[in-house]
Amino acid sequence: MKPARIAIIGVAVVAGLAAAYLASGGREPAPPVPVAAEPEKIAASEVLVAAADLPVGTKLTPANLKWLPWPAEGVAPGMILKKDAPDAVTQNSGSLVRETFVANEPVSKDKLIKADAGYLSAILPEGKRALAISIDQRGSNSAGTLILPNDHVDVIHIYKDWRATQSQGSDVYASETLLQNIRVLAIGPNIEEKNGERVAVGETATLELGPGEVNTIALAQRSGTLTLSLRSVADANAPEVVANKDAQLSVIRYGVQTYVGGRN
Repeated sequence: MKPARIAIIGVAVVAGLAAAYLASGGREPAPPVPVAAEPEKIAASEVLVAAADLPVGTKLTPANLKWLPWPAEGVAPGMILKKDAPDAVTQNSGSLVRETFVANEPVSKDKLIKADAGYLSAILPEGKRALAISIDQRGSNSAGTLILPNDHVDVIHIYKDWRATQSQGSDVYASETLLQNIRVLAIGPNIEEKNGERVAVGETATLELGPGEVNTIALAQRSGTLTLSLRSVADANAPEVVANKDAQLSVIRYGVQTYVGGRN
């Protein structure tokens, strides 16, 4: 064999070996496939929840309630646990919703009332009374349809000032704030919601009053008209105030004027 051919074959062999070496040792080894860690198991309890949004006044059926796993660490007092009350769905069917629930919100007994009680009487706090007054939905003697259940209002009395009328010879009207920060229970027949929307339809507003305040409002309705002034939601926790406690209501009986003193 000629020396030149031998040299060519030698070069080819060396190049092939070099290529094989580079192909086998030049690549980095593939990273190991990570092993997924087993998820941490969280202790859970089955809690009774609302199966859908439940507005105030809803009469519960088994379809309104369901059991939902709930982290044991997040179980709060008042929640109904399946391990403690396995028949809770049946036991609470027929109850009325006292406060609104959203879907999957835990059900608590203090937000429900039994259906054998009148709804309005059931939502009244102890010692309170409910009294309906006439309102004008056109807004001429109230905030119109802007006042909704659970809003707080001031009650203003508009009346004919008989003393000023007699002295001036013409009708004179006056106004005074009788009560402040009073909760509205209902507008017409509506307690809170209808078909998922808050509405204010009706010619009466039902107010949450104390026993003495009932007398004040009932008498004021006979001697004039009442106007509701809407308060800010920031005032909801402010105390109720009886304004002009020592003022007098003027009442006309058979053309004879009399005055009724302190309202409480």
